[in-house]
Amino acid sequence: MGTGTKTGNRRKKSGGLLVCNSRMGKKIKKDSDLLTRDFEPLLIESRNAATVVLMLSSPEEEILTRACDAIYRFADKGDENKTILLGLGAVEPLAKLISHEDKIVRRNACVACGIMAFNSDVRKLLRKLNVVPAIIDRLEPEEDTVIHEYATLFLSSMAIEYTSKIQIFENGGIEPLVRLLNNSDPDVQKNCVESINLLVQDFRSRAAVCELNGIPPLLELLKSEYPVIQLLGLKTFATLTKNADCRVKLRDYQLLDFLMEILETKELNDLHIDALSVVMNCLEDEDTVQQLGETGNLEKLLSFAEFSPVPEIQKIAAKAIAKAAQNSENRKILHEKEVERVLGSLLLGDNSGVKIAACQAVSVMCATFTSKEAFRKPVIPRIVPLLSSEDGEVKEAATFALTKLTTESPRNVNAVAEAEGIEPLIRLLSDQRDGAVANAATVLINMASQEVLRLSMQTLGIMPAIVGPLQSTNDLVQSKAALTVAAVACDINARNELRNAGGLGPLVKLLNSMNDEIRRNACWAVMVCANDESNASELSTLGALDILQEINQSRSRKNYFSEAAMNKLLDSNLSLKYSLVGYLLSCNIIYDGFYDCGKKRPGEKHLSLKELLEQEINHHRAVLLINAKPLEQVPTVMFTVEERPDTSGRSTSAVSKSSYKDKASTAVSSPAEEKQEPSSRRSPASPPKGTAKEKSSSKVKWKSKKEEEKAKEEEEQMTKMQTEVFIEKEVWSPPSDSALQDYVVIVTTNILPLHHIKDQVVTLAQFVAEQMGGPIEQDKLQDFSWEIHISELKLELQSNVIPIGKIKKGIFFHRALLFKALADRIGISCSLVRGHYNRSWNIVKLVDDSPNEVTGLLLPPKAYVVDLMFKPGRLMEQHSVDADRYQHI
Repeated sequence: MGTGTKTGNRRKKSGGLLVCNSRMGKKIKKDSDLLTRDFEPLLIESRNAATVVLMLSSPEEEILTRACDAIYRFADKGDENKTILLGLGAVEPLAKLISHEDKIVRRNACVACGIMAFNSDVRKLLRKLNVVPAIIDRLEPEEDTVIHEYATLFLSSMAIEYTSKIQIFENGGIEPLVRLLNNSDPDVQKNCVESINLLVQDFRSRAAVCELNGIPPLLELLKSEYPVIQLLGLKTFATLTKNADCRVKLRDYQLLDFLMEILETKELNDLHIDALSVVMNCLEDEDTVQQLGETGNLEKLLSFAEFSPVPEIQKIAAKAIAKAAQNSENRKILHEKEVERVLGSLLLGDNSGVKIAACQAVSVMCATFTSKEAFRKPVIPRIVPLLSSEDGEVKEAATFALTKLTTESPRNVNAVAEAEGIEPLIRLLSDQRDGAVANAATVLINMASQEVLRLSMQTLGIMPAIVGPLQSTNDLVQSKAALTVAAVACDINARNELRNAGGLGPLVKLLNSMNDEIRRNACWAVMVCANDESNASELSTLGALDILQEINQSRSRKNYFSEAAMNKLLDSNLSLKYSLVGYLLSCNIIYDGFYDCGKKRPGEKHLSLKELLEQEINHHRAVLLINAKPLEQVPTVMFTVEERPDTSGRSTSAVSKSSYKDKASTAVSSPAEEKQEPSSRRSPASPPKGTAKEKSSSKVKWKSKKEEEKAKEEEEQMTKMQTEVFIEKEVWSPPSDSALQDYVVIVTTNILPLHHIKDQVVTLAQFVAEQMGGPIEQDKLQDFSWEIHISELKLELQSNVIPIGKIKKGIFFHRALLFKALADRIGISCSLVRGHYNRSWNIVKLVDDSPNEVTGLLLPPKAYVVDLMFKPGRLMEQHSVDADRYQHI
């Protein structure tokens, strides 16, 4: 069915030449009629297109008719000819002739314009000339079929561009096009439905077609004997059904019945894809799905999709399911029709497009918990292999489906693990597609909630693999990568792996992100990683603490996790915390190696204890050191040396290791062990060496004296080598404090056994005050020469760092620190607060005794400030006048 075939038979051809009859010299005046009355017609023959274009300006209808016909035939031969005619200026006169008073001239001008409009440059000029209104006028009923055919052809070409769509709509072109859908001529029908199909891409035209009752004639076109008309009708419905109001009207006209007829007719398989596309849009409505479910057509559609051999049909069917599943009620209906099984079948195909669409449908259906659970057996084992697909889109769709399947579903998480999905998910962390990386990280986060799976992920190398995503430039990938670290780095091994893989640096950089989610997740990850002192120290070295300080000072960037991360970093470095924030909570336990270097000034670097010990003596505030750890003379360190047999057949390394171990254990043995040693040596369970030798003399051949000496020399050499290795690897340790060691023994022996916490606090306060110079009268505080004592200690030790036990004349901040250190050793819960002008104090919480007349009454704890200076052991209720005087000058 070709446009213009009928009109082409009506036109006279003369070997490609233009032949015209002309009455040359015709004049308007009556006098001239007499001169030309007997003039014979002149036949003009031309092979020049320019000559024909000039004839379009002739006043004679017959010349215009033949010129238009010649231009049509020339333009119909190809796009190059159309361009030639455009260059010769044929478009402007043709556009004027569309409205010519002569019917035949109008017809041929419409035919020529209809063909010329296939050229994009011609369309551009036609829009500029505003030809659309004149063409729409040619759609009136009184015009003949040929004009209707080529006028609608013209509109179908013009409607390709959006600007022309607007022109046709604003000039009322929808109404005549809808009317001409009922035309008996198939060419007119085809051009009309093609024009409408292009016009309804604009939402206003969609509404206009429905309002102008265009649905019934469009439905009739689905019964046409011409497939191209049926196809264009389906494409038009596919666009119309994007509008909810149009879907309602189409449902009233029983469009789905037409579509089901097409789908059930095998001879119309060339229309199945487009028919299914219309169904896909209709399934967005809950009423439509309900209607299909009640009539049994929904089962037919699902079966049609499941068993169709055409991949494109299966893909559209999966997309239709995804669209329908956007509605919660539709999901229930689809679940009842076992859509999970259908989607599982679609995942078995070889077509990538079908797999992608099926994964997308699974993702949407997972919004209903029952469907998420139903997907476990038929879908998850089929999605996991897709993670190793060579198609990037397939991997991304599969990982996205798994994110939905595993969210808040531990059983689905286990199903993914059982399908061996952990390893491919970890591999996807280095994928080139950001979507696949982010989705894989999300699935791993969901799986990390189970400890067994988390350990498996660590074994398979998730921590080194996450370093790459942490360095991504994609916001979503960065956010998910930081969250993965927070979810997986729950034990020291994982955190150490991340640190060794260089992951802490990129993580700290994410703290500077302007994206709120990335910054929040990065803070969370830093908080988790800071659980270890080594990681916390490196994070601080990388600048995490400075960045967190800056974040927490900003109202817009500050969040709960930034505060928690900073506190966690400080909790892992109490020396820095006390220097920076000026307090230690009761949960902050002071361990050996803690030091108080005073309040940190803005911009001042926090020096390590080793760096402080290396400084020369200065006039700055002395650094107070807490270290009750005894100095170990010989370390109990075992070294691994490659074993090699000597001439005697013994392993020399085994001998040297055992001898070294014996020496080490002897050097560090406790007094109790030393007391038990003689009895153990005399134990009858250990037979004398001689006896053992005698028993084995019959089996073992004695070595020569020379061999024994050689073995002994090798042993001595090995022991010497191990000692040298230890000296090279010896770890630096802070100065020991023997006085503090004694304090710990005393308080553990005498104060810890006290039954009441209050008695322990009072006794400990009195003990601390006694060691630091005793009680001081408040008005004689200035006479207490503690500064001279501290200076003398600095000179004596030749260091700015003073072990706390060496201080015998101390004031507020010395005593408060010693009280906190000793209280932590015996389990007294107390905090340490730094004030101004060398003031520091401790706060304890105690529960008062119940009144005598009340039994079983549990009173809330009260906070008390402990007096260590004036009346050691006095407990002053917090915020009281006495407490305020103690805390401030």
